[in-house]
Amino acid sequence: MDAGAAPGLEGPPQQEQISHTKLSADDEWNLQQERMYRLHRGHESMHLEMIVVFLCALVVAQVVLVRWRQRHGRSYNLVTLLQMWVVPLYFTIKLYWWRFLSMWGMFSVITSYILFRATRKPLSGRTPRLVYKWFLLIYKLSYAFGVVGYLAIIFTMCGFNLFFRIKARDSMDFGIVSLFYGLYYGVMGRDFAEICSDYMASTLGFYSVSGMPTRSLSDDICAVCGQKIIVELDEEGLIENTYQLSCKHVFHEFCIRGWCIVGKKQTCPYCKEKVDLKRMINNPLT
Repeated sequence: MDAGAAPGLEGPPQQEQISHTKLSADDEWNLQQERMYRLHRGHESMHLEMIVVFLCALVVAQVVLVRWRQRHGRSYNLVTLLQMWVVPLYFTIKLYWWRFLSMWGMFSVITSYILFRATRKPLSGRTPRLVYKWFLLIYKLSYAFGVVGYLAIIFTMCGFNLFFRIKARDSMDFGIVSLFYGLYYGVMGRDFAEICSDYMASTLGFYSVSGMPTRSLSDDICAVCGQKIIVELDEEGLIENTYQLSCKHVFHEFCIRGWCIVGKKQTCPYCKEKVDLKRMINNPLT
């Protein structure tokens, strides 16, 4: 008897093959999502564990960093500063960011020379002014870049770039890059300026981290640069004036402004009495 004629002897049903040429774009996307769901089915618990572990590690890391900074502030600042200084070098070379690499190289060379001058013993009388001039320049440039970048981002989001026929992508890229330059070099300059200020003041002997100076300060000597004060308080100098703090200690105006504004110190370099920064910042250095 012919097997093909028997009604009860049918072969197993064949799985219908789906032709991707007959699927629309939406159907094909849905099919891919279904396959992805089948592939990762049952992984929800594993993903939840990964999230919990990540959050716990993040909390523990924050606690460790805070404790490290409280107990060993100098080592914490040094390690974080070195990471900020060296790590971008790897990414700039890997991603071929030659513009950032050239600026980073110029900043690194000049700052290394400034740091070398600030850590020499005996300290030259011209070094404090050189240090404060360089980092004051970095402060002003980073501030300007940050403001320009922020305004460029805001103008792009408001659509003002269309009035100047500038593409939104180009305008946004310019704003982000400028803001990044301002923040990065601003933080780097601030940290290096603080390190140089501590080294110079400690070398002169009128300042120490513990608070006990190793030298007695005369009335006509500046505790920041160690040079003699020529201009009297009531006189107006040709280059700079003499500044007296509320603790009655007298300094060169440029030196004490550099100490407070650039070096981020809010105390007198000699007696550690708090300095009125508002009075100084209202009339910044030029």
